[in-house]
Amino acid sequence: MTAQAHEAFDVRTHWDGVYARKRADEVSWFQRVPTVSLAWVRNLALPHDAPIVDVGGGASRLVDHLLADGHRAITVLDISEQALATTRARLGADAGHVTWLVQDAATWRPSQSYRVWHDRAVFHFLTDAERRQGYLDALTAGVAAGGRFIVATFAPDGPATCSGLPVQRYGADDLAALLGPAWRLVESTREHHATPGGRVQPFTWCHFQRL
Repeated sequence: MTAQAHEAFDVRTHWDGVYARKRADEVSWFQRVPTVSLAWVRNLALPHDAPIVDVGGGASRLVDHLLADGHRAITVLDISEQALATTRARLGADAGHVTWLVQDAATWRPSQSYRVWHDRAVFHFLTDAERRQGYLDALTAGVAAGGRFIVATFAPDGPATCSGLPVQRYGADDLAALLGPAWRLVESTREHHATPGGRVQPFTWCHFQRL
């Protein structure tokens, strides 16, 4: 999508519309238990006050599990207020333990550093070079040396579109090259995600550490 075309396309309205039309457990990316995300965060053995941001967290259930694990410095960011409202309603009183941000990850400028920046299926929507660079600038501002970037995108043989939008597919080497020498690839894996509709979507998962 060109920059000019992007100006005419309201990303926020698009995603609010998706969550208005579908329940959280009907969208293709729904996971009742975010297995890879949880395993990698838990393996870090972080203190419960370590800041974690779930970028594009929307209606994801990762925050539920992090709260159950005792984490109390969680930020959930999404461009869709509708998605965040769904999660706040699901959590009830526990929502008060979370910082909620309605932001576009490609234009957001973090006001703090996070020990973990988690992103399942936002980055691959950034097919425009300017927006992709905006996201990487935010990542640089939001993760200090030693911090972690856990990211999942469609794999090279994954879908070419999602929710009516084009995506950029990546392998682990592609993501490492894009991030550059300031990041060390700690581990990567491949996931075959089964959608609520019964389709299988290959994902590339990467865990990076900022040097």
